[in-house]
Amino acid sequence: MSALFSPFSLRSVTLPNRIAMSPMCQYMATDGIAAPWHLVHLGARAVGGAGLIIAEATAVEPRGRLTPGCLGLWSQAHAEALRPVTDFIKSQGSVPGIQLAHSGRKGARDRPWEGNGPLPADRTWELVAPSAIPFGTYQTPRAMTEEDCDTVVAAFVNAAENARRAGFTFLTMHFAHGYLLHSFLSPLSNLRTDRYGGDAERRAAFPLRVAAAVRAAWPDDLPLGVRLSFEDWAEGGFGPDDAIAVARSMREVGIDLVECSSAGLVPNEHWDAHPGYQVEFSRRARREAQIATGAVGVIIDAHQAEGVIANGDADIVILARAMLDDPHWALHAAEALGENARWPQPYGRGVARLRGFQAMLKDGAVEA
Repeated sequence: MSALFSPFSLRSVTLPNRIAMSPMCQYMATDGIAAPWHLVHLGARAVGGAGLIIAEATAVEPRGRLTPGCLGLWSQAHAEALRPVTDFIKSQGSVPGIQLAHSGRKGARDRPWEGNGPLPADRTWELVAPSAIPFGTYQTPRAMTEEDCDTVVAAFVNAAENARRAGFTFLTMHFAHGYLLHSFLSPLSNLRTDRYGGDAERRAAFPLRVAAAVRAAWPDDLPLGVRLSFEDWAEGGFGPDDAIAVARSMREVGIDLVECSSAGLVPNEHWDAHPGYQVEFSRRARREAQIATGAVGVIIDAHQAEGVIANGDADIVILARAMLDDPHWALHAAEALGENARWPQPYGRGVARLRGFQAMLKDGAVEA
């Protein structure tokens, strides 16, 4: 068996393989409520064989949305809309996961295909952040008070409880890409002088408070992860050594897996994205923080993904664009690695016949 297609367990949950679908914003919800799009989008990748399906960044409160089309999980109605999604994912042998998020200063903007700019005054909402520093030309946020901090902690806990009601068995939280909890970690966006600002330990205090509160609310037998930025790619920003220290603290409060990402905090970042460019972060965190990790960032090829797992650089690989391009990426990877690709029964005979025709073309038995 290839490393990529070996099972992997966290607490009571076992993934059938090491392939996860990354949470990717779809901007197709109405007032945070999931639409048929979400069932088809997420369900298709479960049909396609990914072991873990993680729903997009899901706002824990209305002001935590990036856009008016973002998914939310702040009420029981939001949970009920997602129940058919989790039921279907489970029926395909995959594990349903979801990412809880708060946009912070990067919220209240149009969807990408509508310009991605700040919403007009008649459609916007208040933004909150550790400090009153805008992201580029976006709306200036209000610096959070102690009461705001309490509200956000409660919102994450409430959303975690709703995630369980919706049937999710893997939960992760967004501490990356410049959103609220990442912006507390970085000295470029956190200029506070209270207990949540100053040195690295105090900047990490509020994100760790959120993590501990969600861990206490989430069932003890179910895994909890965090997507963590390891590099701001800007001078004076949050870096890999800082992230390793936070990952150690995350492990101590009960986090089971760290998804190792980077960027998104400031508009003037400078970085070079290429296949596997963030795997080093995962390798370091796994070894130095002694925590399970997920590698993300331009992982697109079956043999590349196999190497990441086989070399001990990560426990799972988390794919985004490659799965947008190919919902059956995991099944095609199994074929490429000589594994038994377990196509769903309604597809099996058709795919087997197709492979026969493809072999005829490859062998020259018929003309193309």
